[in-house]
Amino acid sequence: QVQLVESGGGLVQPGGSLRLSCKASGRIFSLYTTDWYRQAPGKERELVAVITSGGSTYYADSVKGRFTISRDNAKNTVYLQMNSLKPEDTAVYYCNFRPTVAWGQGTQVTVSS
Repeated sequence: QVQLVESGGGLVQPGGSLRLSCKASGRIFSLYTTDWYRQAPGKERELVAVITSGGSTYYADSVKGRFTISRDNAKNTVYLQMNSLKPEDTAVYYCNFRPTVAWGQGTQVTVSS
């Protein structure tokens, strides 16, 4: 059974940075497209960033130029580097494969002064 564990969230001031990590057991990231999503209170889950098995990356317009998705194949970990954070980035962040497997618990990111 595939399990996903997100970590690295926290409270940060506007303009700050965080790096989220996503680890998987039971599946190798480099063989699949992996997505980072986020869900703010009262809103639907939205796709934030994508990395394909070939290493191509795609971003939502709202985060383009500020967020970077990457993958460390040796550690079987996918990262989301988030810079120039804004209050509207506040959400629970999740990673998942495509097609999705069971969701992890997510990691809370709060951007506030």
